[in-house]
Amino acid sequence: MKLVLAIIQERDGKRVADALAEDGFFYTKIASTGGFLRDGNQTLLLGVEDERLQEVLEVLKANSDARDQYVSLPSPDVMPSAPLLQAPVRVTVGGAVVFVLDVESFHRW
Repeated sequence: MKLVLAIIQERDGKRVADALAEDGFFYTKIASTGGFLRDGNQTLLLGVEDERLQEVLEVLKANSDARDQYVSLPSPDVMPSAPLLQAPVRVTVGGAVVFVLDVESFHRW
C-alpha cells in the first residue's frame, strides 16, 4: 500500500476531486497555501493499493493543469528588498506536486 500526498492548486481542486471520486478513490483534503505566491492549494492524502498507484497518478496528472500567470508585486515577506513597482513577471502555476510513500501498516476502525 502507498500513501499518495498530492499538492494541487485550489483552482484545480474540484476537477481533481470529481475525477478521483469517479474512479473510486477516497481521499482526505487539507487546505494549504503555497510558499512563493501565497496562493491557495489543496493537499490530498490518498491510501492506494500498489496495483492502483499508476491509475491514481494518471488521474492527478490529467486533471491538474500547469498554466502561466503574471505576477506584478511579490509578497513583502518573500522579497523584502524588492522595489515597490515592478513589471509583471510570468510564472508557471498549477500542476501537481505528488509524493508517494510506502505504508508499513494500515488500519481502519
